Amino acid sequence: MVHGEAWTIKEFFTYPNEYIYWTIQIVMYPFMTGLVAGAFVLSSLYHVFGIKQLKDIARFSLVFSFALLPVAMMPLMLHLQQPQRGIEVMMTPHFTSAIAAFGIVFSTYGMIVAAELWFVYRQYFVQTVQELKTKTNRTAWESFLVPLYSILTMGAWDISEHALEKDEKAVKILAGLGIPVACFLHGYAGFIFGSVKANALWMTPLMPVIFICSAVVSGIALCIVTYVVSMELRKFIFAWRRKLNPDLPTTAELKSVELHVVTMTVKYLIMFLILAITLELLDLIFRGYTAVKSWDILRSVIYEKDFTKIFILQYTCGNLIPFILLLFPRLTVRRAVLGALMVLLGVFMMRWNVVIGGQAFSSSFAGFMEYQLPIWPHDMETFKEGLFGALMVAVTPFVLFYFLSRILPVFGQKGGH
Repeated sequence: MVHGEAWTIKEFFTYPNEYIYWTIQIVMYPFMTGLVAGAFVLSSLYHVFGIKQLKDIARFSLVFSFALLPVAMMPLMLHLQQPQRGIEVMMTPHFTSAIAAFGIVFSTYGMIVAAELWFVYRQYFVQTVQELKTKTNRTAWESFLVPLYSILTMGAWDISEHALEKDEKAVKILAGLGIPVACFLHGYAGFIFGSVKANALWMTPLMPVIFICSAVVSGIALCIVTYVVSMELRKFIFAWRRKLNPDLPTTAELKSVELHVVTMTVKYLIMFLILAITLELLDLIFRGYTAVKSWDILRSVIYEKDFTKIFILQYTCGNLIPFILLLFPRLTVRRAVLGALMVLLGVFMMRWNVVIGGQAFSSSFAGFMEYQLPIWPHDMETFKEGLFGALMVAVTPFVLFYFLSRILPVFGQKGGH
């Protein structure tokens, strides 16, 4: 069976060798890299621009961005017919092709985020090791943390005021350097599509910019949702533990902090959402106004075949409704989460409409193809390119974030920036 034949439905006149080759995993690829970039930009708004209102979520989003990072390449590895050769991109990176540049950009960004995390948590590592060494009855987990944190300090035990000032300067420099690298990490995903001259839907210079803006939107939205879920779990755990330790924060105190952080973060989500919507509408208007030779087939895809996906799911449910929900006064945490989830839906549908919609029309301009997502896999191919493969990619960063947060606490730590 030809790759793509199992999930491609053809209509009218299409060439025999035409199928939907780029499937759900190629939709997940720009979606996940966008979340990486967006979460890092949210963290950098505090570290670089000194926006104090975002201090409580800056460390959270930085760790979350690091947890999302390994998943950025996961959809590509699942999509490859020879995944064992995927490491060659990392081992022999070069700029002769857009995808080959992935090795350089990904490695550079990973090193920047790892270095920034080290400077942010170095004081915490040192203080924790010093406290645990003086503790006589350590638990098994605390005994494990002592050598781990000792290694992570890398011999830098100085936590004097002068040393911590240097750490803060290093964090600011790395965060400032990381913003363009994070944007380039995701922007080149848009460049890959925008530089494909053979496809009328993708061939636009606005594609990388639209991808970057929607990436920031999706990253901030996911951080809001994850932060609220984490805080709700903390309320439940602290309410139970307060019986033994009355000094722990009360549910009311945690609720107040949660509402303040969410309210401040939503303001920046709205700002980037306006920018993303404007660019997407500008691109659509530009296509209709110029009406190039391929506009007839594009109009059939945009306004007929994919009308529900584009105008109902992406623009209405993913942009307009959450914009109204978040802009309405007296914002509540529940409304913020609902709005953020709908924003994530809108960004995902944007990726879907670009990747799948761009392959929906035949090169003959006289036929259409539709991608039928494999729900229940009957072999490895339909697993990787179907619902379960996409869910595996979506769940992985949350598992990584849980383990990372056990080592790099994102709430109420002593020290840190």
